[in-house]
Amino acid sequence: MRMRIGLMSGVALATAAVLTVAGCSDSGSDNATDSGAANQITVYNAQHESLTQEWADAFTAETGIEVELRNGSDTELGNQLVAEGDQSPADVFLTENSPAMTLVENAGLFTDVNQDVLDQVPSQYRPSSGKWTGIAARSTVFAYNKDQLPQDQLPKSLLDLQDPAWKDRWAASPSGADFQAIVSALLELKGEDATRQWLAGMKDNVRTYKGNGAVMKAVNAGEIPGGVIYHYYWFGDQAKTGENSNNVALHYFKNEDPGAFVSVSGGGVLKSSTKQDAAQQFLKFVTGQKGQDVLQTGTSFEYTVGNGVPANPKLVPLAELQAPQVDPAKLNSPQVTELMTEAGLL
Repeated sequence: MRMRIGLMSGVALATAAVLTVAGCSDSGSDNATDSGAANQITVYNAQHESLTQEWADAFTAETGIEVELRNGSDTELGNQLVAEGDQSPADVFLTENSPAMTLVENAGLFTDVNQDVLDQVPSQYRPSSGKWTGIAARSTVFAYNKDQLPQDQLPKSLLDLQDPAWKDRWAASPSGADFQAIVSALLELKGEDATRQWLAGMKDNVRTYKGNGAVMKAVNAGEIPGGVIYHYYWFGDQAKTGENSNNVALHYFKNEDPGAFVSVSGGGVLKSSTKQDAAQQFLKFVTGQKGQDVLQTGTSFEYTVGNGVPANPKLVPLAELQAPQVDPAKLNSPQVTELMTEAGLL
């Protein structure tokens, strides 16, 4: 679990890596701005704060361009950008999941990502529109208590969890953007009727917690046999003390099941940014060798998506997850919110 800093629209609430550049102004032509205030860019960051801080520090060390991070959640910052429109001070938006990127894209607020940036990321890890790009990825998993669920009793599909046999036997964090991204994938893969039916079954069966970390902790403690989370919570805890995960194992659904969904974290440049060159440089750095090396060797345990940079060797390789193919540009957060509210889960 990590703390988020709330942002009121138009209020500059900055975290670390902030260095104010004296004498810079956002007035004047784009070229004039790029030669002055482009020495600092503002990133609305919904990714892990520590991860983005590493990216920002390394980028500044290489380019001299400073990075101001304004941290919040996917939903919070996506909605804030839509509210701010072309008056937003943001140059770049980073998320943990794709639906918030799609929300901003559908509002017409992103410019095209430069082709040399897109070329660094395989097509399955970025939207077909080219309006933003993948920067990292995470796999959906079923975390289960090894003492309570033998492997031969594990669900074969995410869809199995709607069955009455799973009543009070699995947990999730439905209010979080992570789980809502998984539902977005289910909606895209199986359609509205199947998603509505699954959510109704979920409502009957699930035990809800606040956050994926809380779900895993409950599974570890034996409060609940299993839960749907993202993979990196387990790996991150194992890399520390393991106190919240030692009794937990991960089940990967595979077989292109909705439960094998790989969520793409996104990065995009705001059309309204007056620092386009610097913003594109930042995305190029994050998706390039050095930025992806931060993922490979760091402590976030998210998957790399850049060409030629393998994931942390502790992770199951992406190619072995047998994930379903989902165009990130088609993930629909407003419809998911509507369906989950209708089901009584929000």
